[in-house]
Amino acid sequence: MRVAVLGATGLVGKEMIATLEARCFPVDDFRPLSSPRSAGTKVRFDGRDWEVQAVSPEGFDGVDVAIFSAGGDASRKWAPVAAERGAVVVDNSSAWRMDPQVPLVVPEINKKAVEDRPKGIIANPNCSTIHGVMALYPLHKEAGLSRMIVTTLQSVSGSGWKALVELEDESRMVLDGNVEGADERASVYPHRIAFGAVPQVGSFDDQGYTDEEWKMVNESRKIMGAPELKVDCTCTRVPVMRGHSLSITAQFERKISPSEARAILADAPGIVLKDDPSSSIYPLATDAAGTDPVYVGRIRESLSLENGLDLWVASDNIRKGAALNAVQIAELLA
Repeated sequence: MRVAVLGATGLVGKEMIATLEARCFPVDDFRPLSSPRSAGTKVRFDGRDWEVQAVSPEGFDGVDVAIFSAGGDASRKWAPVAAERGAVVVDNSSAWRMDPQVPLVVPEINKKAVEDRPKGIIANPNCSTIHGVMALYPLHKEAGLSRMIVTTLQSVSGSGWKALVELEDESRMVLDGNVEGADERASVYPHRIAFGAVPQVGSFDDQGYTDEEWKMVNESRKIMGAPELKVDCTCTRVPVMRGHSLSITAQFERKISPSEARAILADAPGIVLKDDPSSSIYPLATDAAGTDPVYVGRIRESLSLENGLDLWVASDNIRKGAALNAVQIAELLA
């Protein structure tokens, strides 16, 4: 397999490279690509340093799989070029997710969708969407999911390296008593993120919802094949370095007890059940960071919805929420 990674020097791109190596993906020829700004730097793969090349049409010649994590604009420009040159593109941006000719894939849920890719592009879903549908789809298969109400608590790593540095800098300033300086330091987010929570991930529309919230709505429907699914979502950014958490209330067509839900999720691929609240055992973003599974716990009956369950989910947004899911898609093509 000849593999290219576009966005090789970014936070997710580096994790994609590490994941390819950790999972022993069959790479015969490796091509790390980036914008001209990062060209010439080195990335580590398979025991050696590889020089990053500036992305160009020729860079995709002979490539079998091209994994993209370079943002929507780059994906819109280069994904068709790579596909024309014969590569199958696995794209981590939001550029192609809702294109009806582009499958949106979580391998544990709809892996057969990769077979129908008329544009030569396969989309990797949004991180929070992946975590949510991973937890809900096994229950949906058994009881028919009709409604989901989600509040996300998203770590700053979802915004890249600059956000991680910003959280560190702001935290030091606040602890040193320089709150005003920390407020002024905010640039990645509209407000200081250190020691607070920002109820905005993405840009607002005329209805007061952000594009991140619409991703949860539309992508969940597409992945699970449930176009009539009712979804409400509020996305928040919290001062956590790595790992997203989700509070979910789910309503089903038939009653499903917490014990039945636990039994179903305990056998679901990619899920780890952590659900013993009496012993303070439940999913934590800090435990999820650096690991592959989606953790589910705090499963209980809804107090307000008939046939409803409340649950708590945590997972590493850079791993299963991005790099791991993309590599799993690539593995379906190998």
